[in-house]
Amino acid sequence: MNIHSLDEANAREIAGWHYDSPYDFYNLNSNEIEQSVQYFLDLQNNFYGIFEEPRKFVGYCSFGKDGQVPGGNYSTPGLDIGMGICPNLTGRGRGRCYVAAVLNFAQQMFAPAIVRVTIAAFNQRALQVWYGVGFHSVDTFEHQYLGVPFIILVRETDHVSKA
Repeated sequence: MNIHSLDEANAREIAGWHYDSPYDFYNLNSNEIEQSVQYFLDLQNNFYGIFEEPRKFVGYCSFGKDGQVPGGNYSTPGLDIGMGICPNLTGRGRGRCYVAAVLNFAQQMFAPAIVRVTIAAFNQRALQVWYGVGFHSVDTFEHQYLGVPFIILVRETDHVSKA
């Protein structure tokens, strides 16, 4: 698996992804495709593509503020990770492979002491993957505007290479 910068074609593909319920929560507004593409391509947002050999685009990850959800307490230092996988590849048991690649990339690029993810409480598939690679829950809260429950999970990076 390789992780590197997104290009415009990747960003447009992400903007068009549509997940089935209940994961449709993650669908982007189809009326804001251009804004979404520009957001993904803005270097300050730290978005990267996840690719399987030989350059098959399978998902994306982000590092920093994009991984934070309004209403969560992010006062403890840590590298926030956001992540999305192509809808037709979800639920196939490959989550740990994708997460391992993202964690290894995070360690190489940012060398954080703590990595953190924030996941919607209903997303049991994602929670199972992140718990399965050694993350633990440190907080729960409701999205500031949507009222959806979220869980913040963390892991010290001495475990990252073992994902």
